[in-house]
Amino acid sequence: MAEYWYNLETGVVEEGMVSPGYDRAGPFTSREEAARAPEIIKERSRAWAEEDAAEDK
Repeated sequence: MAEYWYNLETGVVEEGMVSPGYDRAGPFTSREEAARAPEIIKERSRAWAEEDAAEDK
């Protein structure tokens, strides 16, 4: 099964590990999901911040 990565530097979806690890987000299961990487990263970061805040209370 192919894995897709979002290149954080160029904004391009790549099939496989083409770019260096520090430039990649993923893996994702589809090209479409990888294209949404910036949105997914924001959603996950927000959820983690909310969990951390809840744990600190």
